[in-house]
Amino acid sequence: MDKTYWLAEPEKHDFPAAQDYLELLFPAPKAKMLTAGLRKATTIQKKAKDILRASSLPLLPQENRHVKENLKKVKKGLKLSPILLVSGQPLIIADGYHRLCTIYYLSEDLMIPCRIISVEGK
Repeated sequence: MDKTYWLAEPEKHDFPAAQDYLELLFPAPKAKMLTAGLRKATTIQKKAKDILRASSLPLLPQENRHVKENLKKVKKGLKLSPILLVSGQPLIIADGYHRLCTIYYLSEDLMIPCRIISVEGK
């Protein structure tokens, strides 16, 4: 199995998905501004365990349909899209929660490519 689990860039459909989620947390104009910031942000690397801790979200079970599908993908050598984050208290996973949990099951110390924008949009 190829140990490179990630695409170099987020997939095109990740940004509308992130915006849809962010619109549940912020007014639509703010969600749109944050999504635009995510499109422009540089992709960096953070450990799976640190992202999960900062988000205060639970680790989804391996039996979760999306986690299970992603585990099958990586075992076939297919790559996952980097995750999209908005820094705040707690960290918001705008897109990629299932991908984060998938990689966590492989090793909590694996680095995950992500784009991060501040909640202030800077």
